[in-house]
Amino acid sequence: MNAEPPPSAPGPLIGRSPLLDAVCPELDRRPAVVVITGEAGVGKSRLVHELLQRTRSPGAVTLVARCQESEAPFPFAPLIEALTGAPWPVTQVLPPSPQGVPPVTQVLPPTPQGLPPVTGALRGLLPDLADRLPPAPPPLGEPRAEHHRVLRALRALTASLGEAVLVVEDLQWADEATCAYLRTVVSDPPPRLGLVLTARSATVPHTDAEGSDGLPFPLRAPAHVTVVERHLAPLLAAETGALAAGLLGVRAVPEEFADRLHRWTGGLPHVIEEVLRGRPDSAEFRTGPAGVPEPPLPASVRRTVVERLRRLPSAARQVVAAAAVLGDPAPVELLGAVAGSDDPETRRGLAAALREGVVRAADGTYAFPYELARRAVYEAVAEPERPVLHLRAARALARHASPVPLAVIAGHYRRAGRPAEAACFLEAAADRAAGNGDAGTATAHYLDALRVGPSPVARDRIALKLARVALNARPGPQVPAALRQVLDQRSLGPGPSGEIRLLLGLLLRNQSGSGLEALEEIARAVPDLLAVSTGQAARALAITAIPSLKGWPVVEHRRRLAEAESLLPEIEEEDLRAAVLANRATALALMGDPAAWEAVADLPDTITGEAAARAYANLAGAATSLGHLERARAFQARAWEAVRTNHAPYLEAFVETTDVVAAFTGGRWKGLLRRAERAEEQYRDVPDFHAEALLVCGLLRLHTMGQTDVARRLLERAVRTTALDTGVVLTAAAAAVTRVHLAAGRPAQAVQAAEGALHHVRRTGAWMWATAIAPPAVEALIRDGRPGEAHRLVAELAAGIADRDAPAARAALSTCRALLTIMDGPQAGSGSSDALYAAAADAWTRLERPYEAAYVKEAWGLHLLASGVAGGRTVLHEAIAAYQAVEGVWDVLRCQRELREHGQITVRRPGALRYGDHLSPRERAVARLASLGLSNREIARELVLSHRTVEHHVARALRKLGVSSRTEIGSHLGL
Repeated sequence: MNAEPPPSAPGPLIGRSPLLDAVCPELDRRPAVVVITGEAGVGKSRLVHELLQRTRSPGAVTLVARCQESEAPFPFAPLIEALTGAPWPVTQVLPPSPQGVPPVTQVLPPTPQGLPPVTGALRGLLPDLADRLPPAPPPLGEPRAEHHRVLRALRALTASLGEAVLVVEDLQWADEATCAYLRTVVSDPPPRLGLVLTARSATVPHTDAEGSDGLPFPLRAPAHVTVVERHLAPLLAAETGALAAGLLGVRAVPEEFADRLHRWTGGLPHVIEEVLRGRPDSAEFRTGPAGVPEPPLPASVRRTVVERLRRLPSAARQVVAAAAVLGDPAPVELLGAVAGSDDPETRRGLAAALREGVVRAADGTYAFPYELARRAVYEAVAEPERPVLHLRAARALARHASPVPLAVIAGHYRRAGRPAEAACFLEAAADRAAGNGDAGTATAHYLDALRVGPSPVARDRIALKLARVALNARPGPQVPAALRQVLDQRSLGPGPSGEIRLLLGLLLRNQSGSGLEALEEIARAVPDLLAVSTGQAARALAITAIPSLKGWPVVEHRRRLAEAESLLPEIEEEDLRAAVLANRATALALMGDPAAWEAVADLPDTITGEAAARAYANLAGAATSLGHLERARAFQARAWEAVRTNHAPYLEAFVETTDVVAAFTGGRWKGLLRRAERAEEQYRDVPDFHAEALLVCGLLRLHTMGQTDVARRLLERAVRTTALDTGVVLTAAAAAVTRVHLAAGRPAQAVQAAEGALHHVRRTGAWMWATAIAPPAVEALIRDGRPGEAHRLVAELAAGIADRDAPAARAALSTCRALLTIMDGPQAGSGSSDALYAAAADAWTRLERPYEAAYVKEAWGLHLLASGVAGGRTVLHEAIAAYQAVEGVWDVLRCQRELREHGQITVRRPGALRYGDHLSPRERAVARLASLGLSNREIARELVLSHRTVEHHVARALRKLGVSSRTEIGSHLGL
C-alpha cells in the first residue's frame, strides 16, 4: 500500500540505474536506513519513487512524510500527515510458519486492542485516529517525560505496521520533534522497517556529526541495522543530452546542444525539464547554431533562487550580486572589490551563500552551480545598481586578473554605459588575438568593437584591421555589412578606403558566394589604391586576374594581369610585391599558361605563413585540375606546412577541401566519404569550400554506393553553392549527372545536363577546365544522334587547349577523339580506333587518374562488343577490375549490365553477404523506388540493373516485408 506516493518526474530516469541497483537490495535487508542527499532539483524524490517501485512487496505499507520550510513549524507535522493518511486498518502478509504453511493475509483490528497501550498517548496528536487508538494514559506532569512517551508511542505505532517503508523527505526542514522521533527510530528501528531519508545538500554530508550539511542530527544506528548513504550528483553532459532527447521525443540531441543545456542547468533534472517543458520551439535549441539565445528563465528556478537570497544577510546578497555580475568563477579578493566590501565581510557573505547553496566553491574561487541560477541572481539585482557593479568589475579585473581579460572587461564597460572604453578594450583584445594567429577571435572582437559605437577615428582604424584579419577567418555576412557601413560614412582617405574595398571584395569572392560582385568591388578599389600605393593597386589587379567559370572571360583576366605586371617595377614594399607575384603565379597556373611554373620559381622566399598557405593551396588546386600530379603534391605539402604554423580557420578549410578534391581525382576513395561529409558540415559558411565538399560527397554517393537520387541532390546543391569555381564544381557535377542519364538510357537529358557547364566554359574560354565534362558530353551527343555537334565540341576543345599546359585536358581530348570513332561505321574496331582508346587510357594512367582510365576502357570494350570484334569482353573486364580497385560499385554494376546486354555472362563473386530475412542494401534501394511508383524498367535504368534482377529484388522485398502490394512497401520502410 502507498498512502501518498512521491511525485514522479515526467522524463526518463537517466544515470541512476547503477545507484538503484546498489541500494534496492540493501533496503530489503531490514531493518534498514537509506539516506539520499543532493541539491534541490537533482531528482531525490524521483529516485525514491523508483526505489519504492522496485522494492515494494504485496501487503507492505508505504508512508511518505514531507517536511515543509516554515519559520514556526508544528511539532511532528510531517509524521502526523503521513500517519493520518495511512490506510487503517492495515492489511499485511504474515511470514510462513516453520512447518511450511503458506503465508496468510490478516487485517489488523481497527480497535484499540490491536495496538500497544503506549500508543494511546497519541490521541491528542492524531485526533483523526483517536477511535483506533487505546485509551490515553494518565498525564505524567513533566514535559520532558510526556515528550519521551510520545516518541515511544510513535515508534510503537510504526512497529505495529509490520512490513513497512517510511519515507521522510526534505529532512533539512524537519522540526525538532520530528528529528527526535527519527533519532529514536534510527537508534532502535522496528525489525521490519525500511527508513528512507532525503535531505538537500550541495556536497556529500558527514552524517556522523551534528549539524552536518543537510542532516539536522547525527546518523548513529546499531551494528545490526543496514545503513546506506548516497549523495546524488547532477547529471553529466552526456546524461543531460540523453534526458533532453527523452523529453523532446527524439533519438538523440547534438553533443553541442547537450553541452549548452548542461551549462545552463548544471545537470539538474528538474531544471532541465523546466527549460524544455512544453516549448513549441524546442527544435531551435536542438539544431540551432552555437550562438542560439539562452532559454527563458523558468519561473521555478527564479523562485527558488530568490527564496534563498531572501534568507541571506544584506552583505552576503551584495557579494552574491558581485558574483552574478562577474559571471566566471572569482576569488575572494575580486568579489570583495566588486561588492565594495572588505575581506572579512566578503568571507562571511560567501560562507552564508555556501550554506544556502547559492554558490559553490572550487579551487579558491566561487561561482554559481549553473548558468540559469546566475541569471536569476543577476535579474534580482536592482537595475540602477548593475552599471555600478559592472564598472567596478571592469576596473577590478584590470587590476587583479592576469592575464588581463580584455574582452571580458570590454563587456563590463559596455554594460556600465561606457562605449568608448568598451571599444578600446575590444580593439586591444582583437589585436592580441591577431598577434597570436587567431583570426576568427580577432574578427569577432573587431566586429563587436564597431558595434559598440567608437569614435569616428577609432571606427575607421578598427574597420581596416577587421578587413585585414577577416580574410583568414570564416566570418558570416556581418563583416561585409559592417565594412560597407563604414565605407558609406565617406570619412576614410583614399588609402584606407581602397584597401578596405579591396579586402571586402576578397571576402565577397572567397566567402559570401558573390563572385561577380566581388570582382567589381575589387576593381572599384584600384583608382583609390593607385592614388596612394602602386603596390596595393597592383595587388588588386592581380587578384582580379585570377579566372573562374563564373567570372569574366579569360582574356579579360589576362588583360588585368598584364596591368598588374606593368606595375611590378614600381612596387617597393616586399610584402606587396610578393603578394602580386603569388597571385600572378596562381592566375597563370589556373589558365594553364606554360609560363606559370617559371612564375612559381620566381616567388620570393619571403612568402611564408598565411600568404604561403593561400598561394600554395591555390597552386595545388590548379595543378590537380590541370593534371600536374607531382607539382600538386609538392604544393599541397607546402600548404599544409604553412597552415600548421598558423591558426587561420579559412586557410585550414581551403587546404583541407583542396586535399579532398585531389584525393577523389586520384582515385583514393577509401574512407574519403566520411572526410568529405565532415568538411561539408564544417565549412558551410564558405561557399566555394562547401561546394567542393558537397561535390565530392555527391560523386562518392554515386560511384561507391549507387545512390543516384541522393547524389544528384548533393551535386545540385554544390552547383548552387559555388561562388566562382576555378574549374572544379560546375564541370564535375555536370559530368556526373550526364553519366547518370546515359546509364539510364536518357541521352537527350544527358545532353541537357551537360549544356550548363559547357555554356560557362564557352563564355569564359576556360577550355583547360573542360576535362571532366567533355568526354561524357561527346558521348551524350553521339548517343542522341547529334554527331555534328559532337565533332564541333571536340574541335572547340582542341583549339581551346592548343597553347595550354594542361595534361588532363589533353587526355580528355584523346578520350573524346576515341569516342568519335563510334560513328565511323565500317571502320569500327579498326586499329586506328584501338590506338586512340589505348592512347587515352595510357594518358589517364600516367596522370594517376584511375577512374578516367577505367571509363576509357569501358567505352573501348563496348565499342569492340558493338562492332563484333574479339577482345571486347576482355577489355570490359579490365574496366570492371579498375572500377573495383577504386570501389566504384555503381560503375561495376553498369559494366556488368552492359556485358549481359551484349550476351556476355558474368560470374558472381563468391562470398557475398547473406542478409536472411533482412533487406540487403540493393533490395532496400529497389524497394524504395518501387514504393515511389517507378516501374521495374524505370528502376532498372535508375540503378543500372537488368529488368530480371529488379523483378527478383522486388519479389524478395515483398516477401521479407510481409506485404502483398508495392503500395504497402513505403510504410514498412519508414517512408
